[in-house]
Amino acid sequence: MPNSYLSGDLFFNMLKGGAANLSKNSQTVNDLNVFPIPDGDTGDNMLLTIEAGVRALEGARGLPLCEAAGAASGGMLLGARGNSGVILSRIFAGLSKGLECFEQADVKSLSAAFNRAVEEAYGAVSTPVEGTILTVLKDGVAYADAQLDGNSTVDSYIYCLLKEFKLSLDRTPDLLDVLKEAGVVDSGGAGLIYIFEGMKDVLEGGTAKHKVSEASAGRRVNLDAFTEDSVLEFGYCTEFLLRLQNSKTDLASFDLNRLIDYLNSVGDSVVAFREGSIVKVHVHTKKPGDIFNHCQQYGEFLTTKMENMTLQHNEIHKSPEFVPKVTKPHKHYAVVSVAAGGGIKETFLSLGCDCVVDGGQSMNPSAEDFLDAFKSLNADVIFVFPNNSNIILTANQAAQLYNEADVRVINSKTIGEGYAAISMMDTSSNDTDAIISSLDEIISGVVTGSVSKAIRSTELDGIKVVKDDFIGFAGDKIYTDSPSRNTAALELVSALGVKNYDILLVVCGQDAPKEETAALYKQLKADYRRLEIVMIDGGQPVYDYILILE
Repeated sequence: MPNSYLSGDLFFNMLKGGAANLSKNSQTVNDLNVFPIPDGDTGDNMLLTIEAGVRALEGARGLPLCEAAGAASGGMLLGARGNSGVILSRIFAGLSKGLECFEQADVKSLSAAFNRAVEEAYGAVSTPVEGTILTVLKDGVAYADAQLDGNSTVDSYIYCLLKEFKLSLDRTPDLLDVLKEAGVVDSGGAGLIYIFEGMKDVLEGGTAKHKVSEASAGRRVNLDAFTEDSVLEFGYCTEFLLRLQNSKTDLASFDLNRLIDYLNSVGDSVVAFREGSIVKVHVHTKKPGDIFNHCQQYGEFLTTKMENMTLQHNEIHKSPEFVPKVTKPHKHYAVVSVAAGGGIKETFLSLGCDCVVDGGQSMNPSAEDFLDAFKSLNADVIFVFPNNSNIILTANQAAQLYNEADVRVINSKTIGEGYAAISMMDTSSNDTDAIISSLDEIISGVVTGSVSKAIRSTELDGIKVVKDDFIGFAGDKIYTDSPSRNTAALELVSALGVKNYDILLVVCGQDAPKEETAALYKQLKADYRRLEIVMIDGGQPVYDYILILE
C-alpha cells in the first residue's frame, strides 16, 4: 500500500536502503571518472557520507521525522568526504531544514523539503556547474513537483524523482563537454540515483540490510580497565543533539558562541554547531551532568552519548599500538597539509608542516579528520593546504565547525601547489591576510603534471588513450600517451614548457621501479642541463610520477 506520509522510521529505513544499494554499486560510480586513471572515488565518498547519517540514527526508533532527519544531517555534516560527499550532506541538510517542523510529512511537505535541498546543494558550491549532481537533483525535483496532484503519495513522488534523475543523468554529457569527450555521465548524479533506487526498494516493501561499520557498533566494555580503585583522569567524552525549545529560549537570539564559551570553561575538545533548531555538541569533561543540566535550560535532548575516556585509555594502554598523547607548544601559526604516501608526508613535515592529514585522490579525508588535526595543534591561526580540488569543500566545512583557532583554507589544488607554497611560506610579517595573498601568488606560478596508468581506452584532447598505457596530464588536459611511464613523463615535461622554469621536482609513486626513476633522472639531467632537478621517493598511490615545475 502506498505511503501517504513519511515518518521518522520510514526515513531511516529509506536511508539505510540507499546506503545499502550505493554500497553494492560504489565501484561502478568510482569508475565513472572523466580521466581514465584509477583515482575515481566519488562512490566511496558518497557512501562514507551517507553511512555517517545512518550511524547517527542507528539504534533509534520512533523518532519524529524532524528529529530523524536532523540527526542524519548532523552525522553527514561531520562525515562528509570530497565534493560529492559535501554536496550530498547539504542535500540532506536541506531536507532536514525543510522537515524540521514535521513529526511526519505528507507529499506536499516533502516536495517543499526537496526544493530546500536544491537550494542548500547549490549554495554549497561557490561556482555551481550544470551537468553534475546539482543538475540531476534540480531536474528531478522540478519534474516530481510538476506531477503532483490529489492522488500523489510519498511513493509516487520518489518514483517521479528517480525517473527524471535517470533522464537528467543521461543528459549530463550534453551540458559538460568533458563528460561527452570522456564518454561518461556524471558520477555524483549516478551515486544519487543508486541511493534513491535503494530508497524506492524500501518503499516497495524491501528490507534495508546494510551492515553497520565496527566503528559504530556496540563495544564490549572491559570491566577490569576501570576498577573500584581507579581514578577518573581523563573525564568523559560527551556528545549530544539538543533540540532548542521555544518554551525555553528565543531561537532567533540564541547565542551559540556563548554556549561554546561555557563549554570551554568546563571542558575541552569542544566542537559545537547549529543546524536550524538543533545544536550538536562534543566536549570532554569530568562533569557531564553539569553540562547536561546547563544545556537543558535551552531545550531537550534528542540523543546523548557519554563514554569514560579513562576506561578507554586504560584499554588502549594495554595494547602494543598505544601512542601517548603529546601536547604541542603554543605557536601563532600552524600548518596542516593533506598528502598520501610516506615520502610525501615526510617531505611536508620537513618543510615545516605541523600535521599531515592522510588523504588525497581516491582517499579523501572527512571533516572529522580535519577537526582531529586542528585539535592536535595549539595555534592561533591554522593554514590548511588541501592539495586536491576534491578536498577543498570538506576542508572549508571543517574550518567553519572549528572555533578554537582562526582556520584559513588555502586554495591549493595539487600536491605541487601545496609543496611550492609551503616551501616558500614566510610568516614573519604576522599579517595573516598578507601571508595568504603571498601564498596565492606562489600557487599561481606553479605547474603540476602527473603520470598515471590508463584503466580504459578512450580519446581525450585529441590524444588516443590505450588501456594500460601511461598518460601524462596537467589539470584537465591530457598531453601524451605511451606504453612507457618514463616516455610519458619526458613528453609531459616537454609539453609543459619546462624551459620557462628553474626547478623540476619529480615525486615518484609507489608503482614506479627504482631503476626506472633513476633512468628518468639521468635523462632529464641530460636534456635540461640548466634546470635544477630534484627527485623524491613519494610512495604515493595512483600517480607514478608527479612533476612540479617552479
